[in-house]
Amino acid sequence: MPNTTTSSSSSLDGLKVAILVADGFEQVEMTEPRKALDNAGARTRIVSPAQGSVRGWNHHDPADSFAVDAPLKSARPDDFDALLLPGGVVNPDTLRIDEKAVAFVRAFIESGKPIAAICHGPWTLIDAGGVKGRKMTSWPSLQADLKNAGAQWSDKEVVVDGKLVTSRKPDDIPAFNREMTELFEHAREPVAH
Repeated sequence: MPNTTTSSSSSLDGLKVAILVADGFEQVEMTEPRKALDNAGARTRIVSPAQGSVRGWNHHDPADSFAVDAPLKSARPDDFDALLLPGGVVNPDTLRIDEKAVAFVRAFIESGKPIAAICHGPWTLIDAGGVKGRKMTSWPSLQADLKNAGAQWSDKEVVVDGKLVTSRKPDDIPAFNREMTELFEHAREPVAH
């Protein structure tokens, strides 16, 4: 397996990153970006509507369970500097119909905090109102949904538009990690209004 961590010299020391997931997230799309962030000094926390633990998937097969660090019902977007939205089909399909999850994501959008979303992760951004006019990529099956919501979709391994970075699939994780880490490095800079 290729090394999917970042070799960037950037420092994310103490940066607080929320990783919003529900049962059914694509495991490698959470674990590898999380490893890259942790290796760069960030403090990652799994936020989930699930209680106690949340289960990843390896494509169509159940995989490992991970401890939930912050239950969604009590998690506060103000306690985080950036947001990671892994993919997997079931995960964002669950999150996008959860009012608390949508509100959590919307708070990051409205405050101008950086967001990284991979594969099916951008689905939740649609419901949170965060795609109109944005340049994005995703798993190909989301193309019509994103375009219908006003996004400018392209089939590239990674797309950065302002404080949003998106990627298509697990094969793109090295590029996604590189761009996500670079974007998150500037997360604590003041947001221009």
